[in-house]
Parts: sequence; structure tokens; C-alpha cells
Amino acid sequence: MHLLKGVLACVALLLATVSVCIVLSWWSFKLNFTKGEARSKLKQRMDNIIIWWTSSNRLMIKSLGLTNARVNWHNPAEIKPDQWYLVICNHQSWADILLLQTFLLNTIPPLKFFTKSQLIWIPFVGIAMYALGFPYVKRVSRDQIRANPELRHVDRDNVFKACEGFNNHPTCILNFAEGTRFTAEKHQRQNSEYGHLLRPKAGGIDYVLQGMEGRLKHVVDVTIVYPNGVPTFWDFLQGKCKEVHIDIKQHPLPDFPNVKDTAARKATLAQWMRQIWLEKDQLIAKTLDA
Repeated sequence: MHLLKGVLACVALLLATVSVCIVLSWWSFKLNFTKGEARSKLKQRMDNIIIWWTSSNRLMIKSLGLTNARVNWHNPAEIKPDQWYLVICNHQSWADILLLQTFLLNTIPPLKFFTKSQLIWIPFVGIAMYALGFPYVKRVSRDQIRANPELRHVDRDNVFKACEGFNNHPTCILNFAEGTRFTAEKHQRQNSEYGHLLRPKAGGIDYVLQGMEGRLKHVVDVTIVYPNGVPTFWDFLQGKCKEVHIDIKQHPLPDFPNVKDTAARKATLAQWMRQIWLEKDQLIAKTLDA
């Protein structure tokens, strides 16, 4: 039964993704020859494709009964689908992305998230993310930066460029602040002070706050907990993830007393992130112990 569910889920995902890519490829081609107001409207229509793709995935999850999601959204009335938001979340599995898109759908604008540059080579998915303006980040070593100091600002420039396009219409930017998926090995290697989380990285969030200054209204903070163990993506598609808890709350944007002081700004943002991550860690512990 699990195998059949997995096969059906894969087929549904593939059909929806291929359909999305066909439409996006045509619209991306048109975008090269479109300017002004017409270009802005076309980019917004392209974002609606994310809504269609997410809706089809939500139907697939519900129809196949892949999981039982318990969603606790604090003060949802504060959130509107016609505003800009930064979404932050802990990261454990590729299933996180499907869950976030599914259970935030129609409440906030379509999610766009930081993605590794290597993912552009994934058939269909990479093309779709590139066409929709997802910000790509690159892994740059210290040796590479020493050899070419300009590489230090590659990620910042990519995020700023993406944010220029996001200013066109309401958008949500998803940032997995830990920078990678949580594993026990990574947790031990990092010697993280959090029991269930890796340390958050504030750099990418700072780039978004700067690039979307004047647009962002709140930070939407999502915590995903898998009480029966973190599933692989294949396990999730087979329906082996019996239950998932999703807690959603809002935070005001961090207050920077002196935005011109780079060191003070970084320190303020880092402290703001540490407090959020401390509360998130406590929530995960409480949920797992329940």
C-alpha cells in the first residue's frame, strides 16, 4: 500500500511539474520581449503558476492521505495575502517545502525560497525556479574568496537582484535559517547550543531585510515537528509520515537602532534570531514530550 501511494504521488508531482514548466517556458520567452506595465503583469501571472502547482500538490496530499497535519496558527487575522512577508522555518526534510507551500497557501502570497545553484540542473524543477526568480546561492570557500575577493558578495548580489523582482507584487520569501537540513551528525559537529536545531545564520535574512526594505510587514515564523521521526521525502510520499505538527506565528521586523553601523546591525539581528530559535527549540521539545 505504501509503495502504491509513493508511485501515485510521484506521478502526480511529475505531471504537475511538467505542466508548470511548459507554461513557464512560454511565458519566460514572452517576458524577454515585454516591457513596462505589461511585463509586471506577466510576472505576476507567472507567480500564479506557483499557486496552481501548490494547489495540485495539496490535493494530492489530501487525496492519498499522506499525513495528518496539526496546524496551530497564532493570530492568522494579522496576515493578508496582499502583503510581503519573510518566512523562516527549521529544516529537516525535503517534505518541509511541500508542507509549507500546502498549509500557507491562500493565506500569504506564493513562497519563493533560497536554493542552491546546483539545483538549477534538476530537470523541470530547476527551470521553473529560475524562471520564477528564486534567489540562487553559491557555496564559496575561503580559499576561493582569497583568490577572488569579489566572490564574497555573490550571494548578497543575487538576493538583491531577486528582491528587485519581488517588489513588483506581493511575495513571500522563505529562508531556512539553519542553511541546511538538520541531522544528528551536523548537530554534534556544530556543537549547537539548541537541543533540536542547528544554529541560525542571519546573513541571508539580513540581505532580504535590506533588499525588501519598506515592503516587508512581518516575519512569519514556522516550526515543523515530526513526532514519529523525520521522514525522508520518499517516506513522506509513501504516506509513512503519520503525523506532523506545524506551528505558525508572526514577529515584528527587528528594530535596528543604527542601520548605518554594520556591526551593530549584525549584532542586533543575531540576537533577534537567537531568541526566536530558543523559543522554537523549546516548542519542539514540548511537542515531542507531549
